[in-house]
Amino acid sequence: MEYTAIIKEIEDGWYMGQCEQVPGAMTQGQTVEEVKENLKEVIPLILECEKELCQKRHKGEKFIRRQIAVL
Repeated sequence: MEYTAIIKEIEDGWYMGQCEQVPGAMTQGQTVEEVKENLKEVIPLILECEKELCQKRHKGEKFIRRQIAVL
């Protein structure tokens, strides 16, 4: 999947990046590349955590997996 990252320079030459499509996906780094790499690491972790929380919340319920859209 592709996500859009918003990266901006903050104080002391550091950069901050976030992905609005994945709430909580925020990181910082000394370069734009470092921020991108950090986001590539954190996004799957957040999505996996959300998946586990959802499964716990709806334990015992049956769901049909359906693909709505591919981004």
